[in-house]
Amino acid sequence: MASHPLVQSFRAAKPAFGAWLTLPGALNARTAALASPHLSWLLIDCEHGMTSLQPGALEIVQAVAGLGPTAPSTIVRIPATGACADGSAGWQIKYVLDSGARGVLVPMISTAAQAKSVVAAARFPPQGIRGFGNPFTQTAWGITAGEYLTNANAHVLVLVQIETVEGVQNLDEILAVDGIDAIFIGPFDLSLAHGYAPPSPDPHPDMEVIIQDILRRAHSKGKKCAIYCTSGAQSAKRAKEGFDMINVISDSGALADGLARQLATAVGEVVGAEEVGTKGFSY
Repeated sequence: MASHPLVQSFRAAKPAFGAWLTLPGALNARTAALASPHLSWLLIDCEHGMTSLQPGALEIVQAVAGLGPTAPSTIVRIPATGACADGSAGWQIKYVLDSGARGVLVPMISTAAQAKSVVAAARFPPQGIRGFGNPFTQTAWGITAGEYLTNANAHVLVLVQIETVEGVQNLDEILAVDGIDAIFIGPFDLSLAHGYAPPSPDPHPDMEVIIQDILRRAHSKGKKCAIYCTSGAQSAKRAKEGFDMINVISDSGALADGLARQLATAVGEVVGAEEVGTKGFSY
C-alpha cells in the first residue's frame, strides 16, 4: 500500500499532528500538505468547511496523493451526523472512500448502533457492506484495483466523533464496536452539549475532566483518541497528555494568524501568543 503517515504514527505509538482544511481547492490543500515535515494528516472538512463531497473532496484527495509517497494522510469529515448513521449516510462514506481518502470521520456519533453502521459502510464484505468498482480509487493509493480491494479493510481508517452527552454516556459501548480505529473528541460541540461555552482557547475545567475521562477510557479499550486544538502550544500539551491524533490548526486560522502577525509587526504592534490559532477555527 501507499504511504499512510497517520497509520504509521498509530502503529509506532507516536502523536500524529495534522491540520484542518476549511477552505476548498486543490492548491490550498497542496500548500498545506507541503508546509511541514511534521504533518501526518490533513482533514478535509465537508461538514462545517467549504469543500463539497463531489467533486471537491475527491479533487483534494487526488491532488495531495499526487505529491508522492511522503504525502500526509487525507481524512474526510462527511456532512452527515450520527443521527443519519442508520444507513442514510452510507453514500457519503462511499463517496469519500471511493475518492481515495485514507479515512473517514463521522460527526456526532452517540450510540453503538450508529458506530456499527459507520463501520459497515466503510468496510468491504465480509466485514461490511461497502461496494467496489470506482476506477479512480486505487490511483490515489498508487496500487492496482486488486491490491486495494485486498488491503483496504486493514488500512482505511474509521473515526467517529464524540461530541454529545449521549456519546459520552454510551462511550464504552461505542468503543467496543469492532472496526472503529479512533474516537475524535469535538471539544466545541461537546462543551455546548453539556451547557458550557466553547473552548477559548481551553475548555471549561468541568469539560476538561470529561475530556480526560474519554482519553482514559479509549486507551483502556485499545482505541486511539484524537482531539481538535487551535495552536501549536495547545497541541504540545495534548501530546504530553497522551492523545494519539492532534489537530494543530486550521488553514483559515493559520492564514488569519499569519496576516495578523506580519501586519502587526509592520506597524510596530505585538500580537499576543494567546491570539494564535483563535481566528478561523472550524468545528
